[in-house]
Amino acid sequence: MSKSAPKLGHVHLQVSDLERSIAFYRDVVGLEVQQSDDRAAFLSFGGYHHHLALNTWRSKGANPAPRGHPGLFHSAFLYPDRASLGQAIIRAVDNGYQLDGAADHGVSEAVYMSDPDGNGVELYRDRAETDWPRDAGGKLAMTNDPLDVDALVREGQKGLDA
Repeated sequence: MSKSAPKLGHVHLQVSDLERSIAFYRDVVGLEVQQSDDRAAFLSFGGYHHHLALNTWRSKGANPAPRGHPGLFHSAFLYPDRASLGQAIIRAVDNGYQLDGAADHGVSEAVYMSDPDGNGVELYRDRAETDWPRDAGGKLAMTNDPLDVDALVREGQKGLDA
């Protein structure tokens, strides 16, 4: 793909309670609010205008979409290293959220949860490309193996203690 190829700019979610959703994406995921009003908020990493937008324009007070219907499966947030991912897991637990799953994909380590509206959220970190599993022909061979979440949390805690 060329250097000028498109890339994902942002995700925009309809939510039922704006303040509750801001708190989740700010306090658990680690996004920063760039702008908000009483019906929408724009959040990002590193001061960008927005990677995630939230609104209640047509969804204030609505129930979550039923499982098994078309729609967003999950949004994924990439952390720079194991310690940062571990710290995100700690923040999730400290804020009362539980993990729905975890997996070692060979190329990445990931944990899964739901946001307050039931939208799937993946928090993950990539391994170095040189460590990605490949088959005998050199093709990518991703896995879905168990992940030692406790080890990630310990690594995250070390970063917090430093």
